[in-house]
Amino acid sequence: MTVKQLNRKLGLSDADLKEIREAVAKAEDKTSGEIALAVTAESSSYAEWELVAAAITALALFLCVFPMSAQIYAWLGFRFWGIEPWYLSLFHGGLISIAVVALYFLYNIPVIDALVIPASVKNKSVTNRAMRHFAESGIYCTDNHSGILVFVSWFEKQVCIVADRHISEKVSEDLWNIIADEVAENMGKGSTKEAFLSAVEKCGQLLAENFPPDGEKKNQLDDGLVILED
Repeated sequence: MTVKQLNRKLGLSDADLKEIREAVAKAEDKTSGEIALAVTAESSSYAEWELVAAAITALALFLCVFPMSAQIYAWLGFRFWGIEPWYLSLFHGGLISIAVVALYFLYNIPVIDALVIPASVKNKSVTNRAMRHFAESGIYCTDNHSGILVFVSWFEKQVCIVADRHISEKVSEDLWNIIADEVAENMGKGSTKEAFLSAVEKCGQLLAENFPPDGEKKNQLDDGLVILED
């Protein structure tokens, strides 16, 4: 999925993105902490799982076809002159190869792909991708170590909230999970803008309670929604 396709699915206009950016800035005015928002089309390519699924399905197809080898050999004899026994092996090999390639592309269709990838693999991929962005974007090294990342992975339909060590010491994991579940629920209803605005408001409240402003506010992170390309 390209960034343009993801933008269409999110359904966010320029005005919506501006409203989200302003909401982050407003929330950060009341705290020394930082709020970051990011969304990605998918957290992993899952190519190896799609290939494994294609190979297993192709093997199952071969096991179904193999008992009919005598009939297939007779059909090959009817179609070709001078048939040799190895023709049958070539037929089976070609059938499996074509099946693997065709099934691999079939399993790349998002609706089917979502059924092929184990839930545990998707959960781990989303967590790893969120942590990667948390590190690459510098959220982990804000002055008070009180940065919060609200990370959305579209394909997996999952939301992951990563809080830096000082804020995570003061706010329980259950609260982050509640906010993440609310974001996922709103996005499932098609209310993407409201999902992010609500998350910003709730994260801002938690930051304000635990990390009030400590002098002149220094904005250390981008206030807007970051749409990741990979």
